[in-house]
Amino acid sequence: MNPCRCGHLGDAALACARAPRCAADYQAKLSGPLIDRIDLHVEVAAVSAADLVLPPPAEGSAEVAARVAAARAIQTARYEGQGVRTNAEADGALLDRVATPDEAGRKLLTQAAEAMRMSARGYHRVLRVARTVADLAGSDGVGRVHVAEALGYRRRPPTN
Repeated sequence: MNPCRCGHLGDAALACARAPRCAADYQAKLSGPLIDRIDLHVEVAAVSAADLVLPPPAEGSAEVAARVAAARAIQTARYEGQGVRTNAEADGALLDRVATPDEAGRKLLTQAAEAMRMSARGYHRVLRVARTVADLAGSDGVGRVHVAEALGYRRRPPTN
């Protein structure tokens, strides 16, 4: 979704005259429980003409697809016989067993949960995303860096 009604929040060249109130009003139309069910919130900046002439990214689509396929294979093996296929489907004791972060990660997640006033649903969604980030990195365990990246995908309040 756009960050605000006009879609220009954060763009200095096309700044919204009502920011940040415009964004707050626009985003308030979605309820907290609905937003809480969305695992990844990623802000994507507009592409400028100058960006189009830059060299291609270091990691291409084929490399990304290979990493995703490897992570999916890890999850398939991990959950074989569990009635679950992916981290997104893991729940309860199974989620605790496979996604409990190390001590530094647990401490960061606890602090963030308090500071961000996370619901239990939001807390568990961060764990699932952190487990997936760890899988993409080829890590056996969930560490602080994985939790930090997962927290980065949580919704942030609108700013200009």
